[in-house]
Amino acid sequence: MDAAQIGFASLQIATLVLILVLLYRPVGDYIARVYTSPRDLAAERGVYRLIGVDPRAEQTWPAYARGVLLFSLVGVVIVYGLQRLQPLLPFSLGLPAPSEHLAFNTAISFVANTNWQSYSPDTTLGYTVQFAGLAVQNFVSAAVGMAVAIALVRGFAYRRSGTIGNFWVDLVRGLGRILLPMAIVAAVVLLAGGVIQNFAGFTDVQTIAGGAQSIPGGPVASQEAIKLLGTNGGGFFNANSAHPFENPTPWTNLFEILLLLVIPFAMPRAFGRIVGDDRQGYAIVAVMGGIFLASIALGSWAEASGGGTATQLAGAAMEGKETRFGVAASALFGGASTLTSTGAVNAMHDSFTPLGGMMPMLNMMLGEIAPGGVGSGLYGMLVLAILAVFVGGLLIGRTPEYLGKKIGPREIKLASLYILVTPTLVLAGTALSFAIPAVRADVESTSIWNPGVHGLSEVLYAFTSAANNNGSAFAGLTANTPWLNTALGVAMLLGRFIPIVLVLALAGSLAAQDTVPSSAGTLPTHRPQFAGLLAGVVVIITALTYFPVLTLGPLAEGLS
Repeated sequence: MDAAQIGFASLQIATLVLILVLLYRPVGDYIARVYTSPRDLAAERGVYRLIGVDPRAEQTWPAYARGVLLFSLVGVVIVYGLQRLQPLLPFSLGLPAPSEHLAFNTAISFVANTNWQSYSPDTTLGYTVQFAGLAVQNFVSAAVGMAVAIALVRGFAYRRSGTIGNFWVDLVRGLGRILLPMAIVAAVVLLAGGVIQNFAGFTDVQTIAGGAQSIPGGPVASQEAIKLLGTNGGGFFNANSAHPFENPTPWTNLFEILLLLVIPFAMPRAFGRIVGDDRQGYAIVAVMGGIFLASIALGSWAEASGGGTATQLAGAAMEGKETRFGVAASALFGGASTLTSTGAVNAMHDSFTPLGGMMPMLNMMLGEIAPGGVGSGLYGMLVLAILAVFVGGLLIGRTPEYLGKKIGPREIKLASLYILVTPTLVLAGTALSFAIPAVRADVESTSIWNPGVHGLSEVLYAFTSAANNNGSAFAGLTANTPWLNTALGVAMLLGRFIPIVLVLALAGSLAAQDTVPSSAGTLPTHRPQFAGLLAGVVVIITALTYFPVLTLGPLAEGLS
C-alpha cells in the first residue's frame, strides 16, 4: 500500500476505535442494568406465563445448564425440520429440501452460533427457512451466549449462593431488551445504505454482454443486522458481506464491523458494574483491545506486503477482494470477524497471502476472546483470567484469588478442561480427515481445491472455525460432503456446549463461596501488570497448542 492507502486504513481503524470507546460505558451500563433490574416488562411477564416460568425463582447451575441444552436441542430439531420440509413451506422459491447430512450440519451450525454454511444460501434455502429458522437462531443463539456470560459474572458477584440466576429470564431479557431493538436500528441504517429488503424471489435480467442472469432478492437487511450484531456470520448470499446486496459501500462496511464489535467490547463494562469494580472491566477490555489492535496490524501488514512477485507486480494482493473495499478494509473486516465469533467475510480468506491467511486462523485459535463472540468472548477471557491468577500466584507466591473468590483445584480443573476442548476438536478433526484412508481419499479428491500445504490449511481452517463456533471458511474447500458435514457438525456441537457446561459449573462453584477480604498476599487483578500477564497466558497457550500444525500449513507456505 502507498502512503495514501496507509493513511486511509489508519483513519478507518482510528474511527472504529473512537466510536467503540464512546459506546463502551453507555452500552455496557445498559447491559448491566438489563440483567440486574428487579422489574419485568409487561411483555416479558406474558412470555413467562406462556412458558410456565417463575421469573423470581433462580436456578442452580445444573438446572441452568439443562435449560440451555433443552432449549438448544429444540432449536436443532426445528431448524432441521424446516429444511427437510422446505418444498411444503410457503416462499420456498421452488427449491428442494437439503440432504440429511447438510440439514444436520446447518441446524447445529445456527443453533451453536457458528453459522458455518456448506451450501450456497441464495440457491439452497427459501425465505421461510431463512427468516423463520436461521434468522430466529441468529437472535436466540446470541442471547444464550450472553446469558451464560452473565451467569459466570454472577458467580463472582454472589456470595454463598446455590444459584446463578434464571436462564429463561436472562434469555428473554437479552432478546427483548438488547438484541431486538439494536437489530431494528441497525437494519434501518443498512437499508439507508443500500442493503436490500424484499420478497422478490429471482429476477431474470439481461446483462450488458447480452446474456441472461437470474438476480436473487430477499429479506436481507433484517438478517444482516442480527448476523453481525449477534456475532453469527451466516450470509444471505453465498458471497456473504462481499455481496453488494449485503454490503454495498465502504461506509456500510465500516458500520458492519462496528456492529460485530459493539456488544463484545461493552461486555467487560457490564462485568465490572455487576461485580462492583469498574477497574476489573477496564483490565479485561484493555487485554481484548491490545490483542485486537496487534492482530489487525499484523494482518494488514501481511496483506499489504504481498505474498510474492505476482502480487507485488500487480500492486496489491487483490485476488478474492472487492475493489470497493481494497486491501486495508478487507484485512480489517477479516480480523474483526475472526477475533469475534462472527464468521462473516467481505473477502475470500483463501485468497489472502499465506501469512495474511494465517492471521484469521490464529485469531480463532486464540479462543476468540479479543473481544470474542457475544457473551462467549467475555466468559472465555474470564476463564483465562482465572488461569492467569493461578499462574501469577505460583510465580510470586501469592494467594490465587480472583475478585475475592479462591481459585482452588475444582476451579482450575474446570478452567483447564475448558481450554482443552476446542484444540482437541480442531486437531483431532483435522487428523482424522487425513488419517482414515477412505476419508482422506474422499477429502482430497472431492473437497480440497489446492493440494499440498495449502490444502492442509483449508481443512485445518474448517475445523478451527467449526470448533470455535466462528463459521468463516477459507473458501477453497468443498465441505458439502457426508464426512465433512457430519464431522464439522459434531465439532460445532461439542465446541459450543461442552465449554458452556464447564463455564456454568465454574459459575456454580464460585457462587457457592464467600468472598475473601483482600490482603497483602492478594494478587491485584486491575493493574497493568496483571493485564500483561493475562495477555501472555493467552499467547503462550495458543502457541504451545497450535504452533506445530501451523508449521505444516500456513507457516510452511508463507516461508517457502
